[in-house]
Amino acid sequence: MQSSHGLKKTPINASFFPNENEREDEHFENLDHSPTTTAPASEAGFSGGEKTADVKSKKKIILVQFEENDPENPMNWSTGRKWTITILLNLMTLIIGLSTSAYSSGITSMSEEFGVATVVGQVGMFTFNAACAIAPLFVAPLCELTGRRYIYLGAFLCFTLVDLMLALGKNIGTEIVGRLLSGLFGSIGTILVGGTFADMFVPRDRSVPMSVFTFAAIFSTIAAPLYCGFIDQSLGWRWIQWIHMIAAGVLLIAEFIFLKESRGAVILKARAASLRKETGDDRYRAPIELESDSIAQLFRESSLRAIQLLYKEPVVFLFGFWIALAWGVVFLFLSAIPLAFAGNRGWNTGIAGLPYLGLIVGCFIGFATGFWQDSMYYKAMDNNNGVPVPEARLYGAMVFGPLFPIGIIMFSFTQYGFVHWIAPIIALVLIILGIYHIFLAVYNYTSDSYAEYSSSAIAGQGFMRNMFAASFPLFATQMFKGMGYQWAGLMIACIGFCLVPLPFVLFKYGASIRAKSKFAASNTGLSADEDEQGAPNGKKLNGRATYDDEKENKQIEAQMSSQTDTNQDLQSAGFGDQAAQRV
Repeated sequence: MQSSHGLKKTPINASFFPNENEREDEHFENLDHSPTTTAPASEAGFSGGEKTADVKSKKKIILVQFEENDPENPMNWSTGRKWTITILLNLMTLIIGLSTSAYSSGITSMSEEFGVATVVGQVGMFTFNAACAIAPLFVAPLCELTGRRYIYLGAFLCFTLVDLMLALGKNIGTEIVGRLLSGLFGSIGTILVGGTFADMFVPRDRSVPMSVFTFAAIFSTIAAPLYCGFIDQSLGWRWIQWIHMIAAGVLLIAEFIFLKESRGAVILKARAASLRKETGDDRYRAPIELESDSIAQLFRESSLRAIQLLYKEPVVFLFGFWIALAWGVVFLFLSAIPLAFAGNRGWNTGIAGLPYLGLIVGCFIGFATGFWQDSMYYKAMDNNNGVPVPEARLYGAMVFGPLFPIGIIMFSFTQYGFVHWIAPIIALVLIILGIYHIFLAVYNYTSDSYAEYSSSAIAGQGFMRNMFAASFPLFATQMFKGMGYQWAGLMIACIGFCLVPLPFVLFKYGASIRAKSKFAASNTGLSADEDEQGAPNGKKLNGRATYDDEKENKQIEAQMSSQTDTNQDLQSAGFGDQAAQRV
């Protein structure tokens, strides 16, 4: 495979860029024609075999990259290491998700202890989800500084310490601020999980880790009230926080031991620094070191692009609204279920949490049927010569998505005392089964359709989703008591029914819509065994950088010509973290 400039994708780990005095044309020099001499890998600090090193001129940048089958490349890690990290990250997602909704089970007891109205205690639900809405807009650039491992560990450590703060809080203000911090640090870790999977797995191997992650994210959010009601009733609301803090602390120790840095750009940066130190040659540079954008600029672009995609891309907005409505309903029902079964049927606090089993059953069914959705996706890919077809991500939403509003109507109109309690629980199964496949379709379709802009698009959708989740619990009690379960549920279901045609429309017209979009790709252009991990201006396939856009090459050349010192960072259009993240 060869780019338009003749630059081959070769299994090497150092490329050589001449400065302005040695450039013969407007393109990068072809590596096959560079004057070279052979240097042992041990001298250069590489991990296997002999590598060519251009010693003709000291005025050249040596680009450090992964070599073929490089053991430090996360794509080449052993299956055991990959799945150890996968399990750790899914357990982290589980604990953070449990903390998201566990708080709701103790709101009444906590509010009584502090002498405030229950609605004031519910503000803690708002602050948690509001922090989750805002954090994804700014987190990606942090990877440019430290990589993923330190962000995971630092954020989860702070998350664990905030649990201690919540358990010892002496007033409602402490609890509300603690929930805001908990949402901030919790979301920082979980929004990087998809990117870590992209670091380690090619797309075809990534479906199972992502399915488990999706299950953990949804299951944990709905499972906590099942047992937290009993904890609140028997031990008190503070023990909800104590138990979660203990579980988080144990997992944190395991992460310190077993969690490794998976972001290739950061690994190469460390390798380049090691080579400079060992050889005394300052020419060694990792691709990430060629970037010129300041951290402030990266933060600004990360946040603004997410909002820009929301209002400029109808697909991003409509899918974002769909998942936002669904996620808002999840948190609405965290408040509505105790009201319905404790208020209408006279169940005590602990027993009133058992109907959450319906949500859990629906989540398990969603997880199982997700593999059918994956099989349909890969079948479409195989029929398209190995090129992914984004519209094939929509089968599950087309089949199961309508169950979301249907289940809401069923739940609302089975709240009469003469109706057996199993009927609304069956409705909960249907609701969460529909939400599960809406969740899968929204994020997978967005990821496939927007390629290098996908993390910005998903961050924008996440902003909507978490703001709905933050707001819905604030008016749940008033809405259901004021309007009645029947009319309140019918209103939400009608909005849900309006969105049911969305996956069908995209299934038929999605390709033409993407072709007209400035940000979406008409197709991803990746085979089943290739993974796009680059930023918009550079593509990185299996750890090797290629430049296949003449305009970008000329921009980089123009930036290089302004340098007078090879120790100065080359200004390049970057290998950022934007395309690697998938949720």
